[in-house]
Amino acid sequence: MTDADRETLRALADEGNEKALDRLAELADRRGDLEELSELLDEGSDKAEELLTRRAAERKDLIELQRIADAGYAEAGDVLDRLL
Repeated sequence: MTDADRETLRALADEGNEKALDRLAELADRRGDLEELSELLDEGSDKAEELLTRRAAERKDLIELQRIADAGYAEAGDVLDRLL
């Protein structure tokens, strides 16, 4: 994907397009860009929540799971409870 394509997705996401936001999260996950995934989480991306939860669970990162749960993603709280 070119930078222009990412810019287009970003513009669509900024206008409220949730599919574009999800696609940005998928691309960030593929690149291993946790910073962008965290930013997308802050923007309310359900896909970023899902992907960050999966990554945090794999690493058993309890603090990250708590942060994601605090952002409102119940699945992260469930995973955190299982790991505790």
